[in-house]
Amino acid sequence: MSTSVPGVPTAEAKPRPTVKTWLMAVRPKTLTAALVPVLVGTALAFGLGVGRLLPALAALLGAVLIQIGTNFINDYYDFKKGADTHERLGPVRVTQSGLIAPSTVMVGAAVCFALATAVGAYLVVVGGWPIVVIGLLSLLCGYAYTGGPYPLGYNGLGDLFVFLFFGLVAVTGTFYVQAGAVHPAAWWAAVPVGASGTMIIVVNNLRDVTTDVKAGKRTLAVRFGTTAGKAEYALLLGVSFLTPVAMYLAGHAGPWVFLSFLSLPFAVPPLKRVLREQGAALNPALGGTARFQLFYGVLFGLGLYLR
Repeated sequence: MSTSVPGVPTAEAKPRPTVKTWLMAVRPKTLTAALVPVLVGTALAFGLGVGRLLPALAALLGAVLIQIGTNFINDYYDFKKGADTHERLGPVRVTQSGLIAPSTVMVGAAVCFALATAVGAYLVVVGGWPIVVIGLLSLLCGYAYTGGPYPLGYNGLGDLFVFLFFGLVAVTGTFYVQAGAVHPAAWWAAVPVGASGTMIIVVNNLRDVTTDVKAGKRTLAVRFGTTAGKAEYALLLGVSFLTPVAMYLAGHAGPWVFLSFLSLPFAVPPLKRVLREQGAALNPALGGTARFQLFYGVLFGLGLYLR
């Protein structure tokens, strides 16, 4: 007589992906990291009178596809490398739990990257060779985050990757495909976007520090300890609120940029949890940080648009 766990395929059965399991693999809460940079870059472009709707929408679609593809690859390689096991403290991962076959997850990643490439072809027509460079680097690093011979996330470079590609590159790239050039304000605007996106990774790494040590995943939280990880989170949050002040003083934004401070109530609960909790108790801080990034991005972008 055989036994099975409801919702988890048996050894004999082949996983049959459903809409629900694919949504789990997509990790909707992480998509703010792709949405917010495009929102902010577009708001700034329209605020300066150089915005273009179609390139903005293409940039948004491309960013989301790369984010989803990266999530799929992360799901696959974290399972293969032993970072995702039965001891996992975070949300269920479809590969580790057997809900979707590993090969199917990788096919999903390939489809997302192929679609992102197709969208990128249009953006290349609009923006020229710089978009080719940005697109290729984004796809390569999306794969290299957990895949390849030197996975970024396993060698303490995940935080830098997110700050660069979901902050500096995404915001300035979004602005560029609409304006044909990058205004200095776009570089400033990219800083808090990258910082708030990186905060999500910091929470994830703090939560998983024990299992990451066992898997040989050398995140910054593993390398320097949880105290340093908590300090990093607080520092990134501080940068998010100091940048609007700096932009206003430097003349790159008007007083409306201080609308971003209305997101402060969304920042406090996850900050408190990050400073006080550990392990699975940090799961609410993950969603809370994503919500903060979204509200911050909307308010910050509105401030840049109104100028």
